[in-house]
Amino acid sequence: MSKRVPFTSMAITNPDELMYGIAPKPFTTQSGIMIGGGEVYPELNFTLPPMKVNEETIGKANQIYKEMIEGVLKRAADLGQKKVVVEFETVPDFTLVPKFGLETTKLLLDAEREAEAKYGIQCALRFTPNDTREMSRPPKMRSGQYYDDMMYFYEEAAKLGPDWFSIESTGGKEIDDEGLVNADIRRVIFALGACSCTDMEFLWGKISDICEGSKMAVGGDSSCGFANTAMVLAEKRFIPRTFAAVVRVATVPRALVAYEMGAVAPSKDCEYVGPYIKAITGAPIAMEGRMASGAHLSPIGNIALANADLWSNESIQQVRLLSDMAPVVAMEQLIFDCRMVNTASKMGQSKVMRDVLIESDAPLDVQGYVLKPEVVIELSKEILKYEDDFMRTKVAAAKTVELLQKAIENGEVECADRDAAWLDMMEDAIDEIPDDKMEFFEEIKDEIEDGKYLPSEYGLE
Repeated sequence: MSKRVPFTSMAITNPDELMYGIAPKPFTTQSGIMIGGGEVYPELNFTLPPMKVNEETIGKANQIYKEMIEGVLKRAADLGQKKVVVEFETVPDFTLVPKFGLETTKLLLDAEREAEAKYGIQCALRFTPNDTREMSRPPKMRSGQYYDDMMYFYEEAAKLGPDWFSIESTGGKEIDDEGLVNADIRRVIFALGACSCTDMEFLWGKISDICEGSKMAVGGDSSCGFANTAMVLAEKRFIPRTFAAVVRVATVPRALVAYEMGAVAPSKDCEYVGPYIKAITGAPIAMEGRMASGAHLSPIGNIALANADLWSNESIQQVRLLSDMAPVVAMEQLIFDCRMVNTASKMGQSKVMRDVLIESDAPLDVQGYVLKPEVVIELSKEILKYEDDFMRTKVAAAKTVELLQKAIENGEVECADRDAAWLDMMEDAIDEIPDDKMEFFEEIKDEIEDGKYLPSEYGLE
């Protein structure tokens, strides 16, 4: 059984060493792609157009996947891209009925092997099931049909041989959602630090056990349903941008759990705290930014590339654009971005390229500012002063508030007065949170609607 090994020291302590394409602990795929070994590679994520997948439509769905994978790999070959990663991020129907998802996984792997033989390229596949456990209300995270089907999906997929596993897990999301829409930092810290981290340890222990003895590697989770949801809400002016920035850093401890449970493969693209993961663990990271605009808008399109080892598009549906199908277009765009930063490295200008990417975003939005290398290093060191997940989460939020207050006061980052005012309110709220998780649970439990969640699923008893 997998045992957790906490990180207590940093893999990178010099901000200048937090660089795209280079990770202290590179990961090599089954086909020989070394991720984090000096170059940035494209990771294409595609999905079905809106449709239900069932016995009557699975044939059509697989035909669409076949067209997508063949189209994007051909475009990669046509552009001279020799190393390509594809992510199979499933739709919920594939986790609910694993046999459908397994058919598609085999189809994608077969297509990659055919492309390797036909075009002489190297391919890898990330396998990312949809976490369906939240479909029960209140969610059952450790048992029940949704959990059983999801774990069966992982077990059978491991036999097919994708390169690594990821997921966008949902533990604690049933509490966090309300915290986000109400900009309630207390509830968010409880959801992340007391619930989500606990679920991460349980879930990634199970996933690591499945990978034991197989070709599969364990990759990163994603706080997409937490921090990216906050970012999207802030972009729509529903919550303050400062709140979204603090939530972003508060998700670092939950992301770290996957690596403390054995993850070595690249983090998930929509885990925008990838730079923190690289700085702490040394593992390579996948990032998304401007290339994710087909899935969601964001204010941090360039800085996300500054530390990336895989450059992703988040997800794109199989729809026709003027030039070609959208996934083919996305692959082309990813390749040109990777070609640009890799060429800068070959010319000895990687730091200049990285700094341009950083400075084009960081001064304009607090959500970009918290991804600056020096900020990442500073906050990561504060997080690692503790091994307790709850304290890590509380400290991550508190130190981010403190850092942003100083940055705004010094004119280092633009921030509307109405957004900046929330930092003082968050500071007061965080100061009142006890350091002990169970003490906080006793304090906050009456504020959470009955039936919203099952405390026992998170060890809160």
